[in-house]
Amino acid sequence: MDAARLWVGTSWKMTKTRAEGVAWARALVAAAADRGGEEAWAGVQPFVVPPATAISDVAAALQSPGTSRVLVGAQDAHWEDAGAWTGELSVPQLADAGAQLVELGHSERREHFAETDERVALKVSAVLRHGLLPLVCVGETAQQRDAGRSVDVVLTQARAALDAAGDQRCVIAYEPVWAIGEHGREARPEEVAPVVAALADLVGERGGTPARNPVLYGGSVTVEGAPGVLEVPGVDGLFVGRTAWRSEGFTALLDLAAR
Repeated sequence: MDAARLWVGTSWKMTKTRAEGVAWARALVAAAADRGGEEAWAGVQPFVVPPATAISDVAAALQSPGTSRVLVGAQDAHWEDAGAWTGELSVPQLADAGAQLVELGHSERREHFAETDERVALKVSAVLRHGLLPLVCVGETAQQRDAGRSVDVVLTQARAALDAAGDQRCVIAYEPVWAIGEHGREARPEEVAPVVAALADLVGERGGTPARNPVLYGGSVTVEGAPGVLEVPGVDGLFVGRTAWRSEGFTALLDLAAR
């Protein structure tokens, strides 16, 4: 991971069966083989975050030349290691299934499941306690953006996660709420730049570097729009939704980042 120049990943949300996830992974393996196996996408850290039911199968399918370094993640985790938490999954359970990173604090979790910065921080601590990598999503709503509060809102969310991480690695994904999901719109680079710059400054103030604390961008990312976003100073990679749910889309983004 330390040698990666750019990160490119996708979260599948509540989509794909185990068979569909394995088919996606096998298509990525084939694409890597066409690009030289272990030489495929040099300088890029790919990652994929399937539903919990498919973590083990996807992780196993990716153990091939060119894709064995693809990180496999989980979409959430509980902050306790075990206990009477019906329906929840602990970090040790997710690690046992093959997860190497855990997505935390997505705006859908914050909105629909009352996730607070404090709860996200507890989860960051749990993920790091068991040697996995936290990927923390931050972002402002359209109303907060219109009120001129984008930077303040995002930095508050990011500080809570980075405080919990201390001097350990924590990936931050800036995903403006108004840009994600089926009804989101693709953000222009000039809209992304001020918030990313503030996040990069925050990471730098705490002694972090892109190698240890990358700042990714996500939100209606397309293959056509990705180059402009990747050119924004401080953007260390992409966290992509629908465009990457097809293996061809994910492969195209990896090719782009590798160039």
